[in-house]
Amino acid sequence: MRIALMATCLADALVPSVARATVTVLERLGHEVVFPAKQTCCGQMHVNTGFRREALALVEHHVEVFDAALETCDAVVAPSGSCVGSVRHQHEALAASGGRQQLSARARAVADRTYELSELLVDVLGVTDVGAYYPHTVTYHPTCHSLRMLRVGDRPLRLLRAVEGIELVELPAAEQCCGFGGTFALKNSATSAAMLADKVRHIGESGAQRCTAGDASCLLHIDGGLRRAGPDGAGGGARTIHLAEILASTRATVAP
Repeated sequence: MRIALMATCLADALVPSVARATVTVLERLGHEVVFPAKQTCCGQMHVNTGFRREALALVEHHVEVFDAALETCDAVVAPSGSCVGSVRHQHEALAASGGRQQLSARARAVADRTYELSELLVDVLGVTDVGAYYPHTVTYHPTCHSLRMLRVGDRPLRLLRAVEGIELVELPAAEQCCGFGGTFALKNSATSAAMLADKVRHIGESGAQRCTAGDASCLLHIDGGLRRAGPDGAGGGARTIHLAEILASTRATVAP
């Protein structure tokens, strides 16, 4: 397959290793990955904070870029349940509410061929074993958008179970939000901090060395809590890693 990468602005600005890992996994499986260079933010932040006019301009740009990419690509992939959730559940409706019916239809067509990484691997490519090796104890946090908007279910877990060397452990109260929620963490900082404290404690209780998820935004939030807790704190010294980075790891890349 020829697949267009929606890197996400968060990965581009803060964690480019996640976008690179996505490419590594797909190329290892024999697929061609292209990067539409004109892509920008999908507009999720703007929609969620009420800036609908500004968001509509970003949605239009996103549709233009990826509609063009899909003329030669079979699918679009993003290592983010949150951003794919926006493409699928916000773009079409936002365009329609603004009276842009043609844009709405085009947004729907792009959304129908846009996948979160675990969806693409399991549902479209029919793969669970991607040839990864990761010799660590890992727990999985199902982020809110991937769990509740995309309903990815156990797809990430199926991929993780196939990783050689991994010890996958259950995360207590896994489905509870980590407290990030984009601007929620800023507007409701005390509540967010309390939710994060619970998540950090549960990670510590799992005994995991690493906490993984399909959204870099939530992982950055959780990693901040783990770092502040310290190696002897409630998180038990655990750190975070994106699902794509685990799947990209091999015996050749993992330090002994």
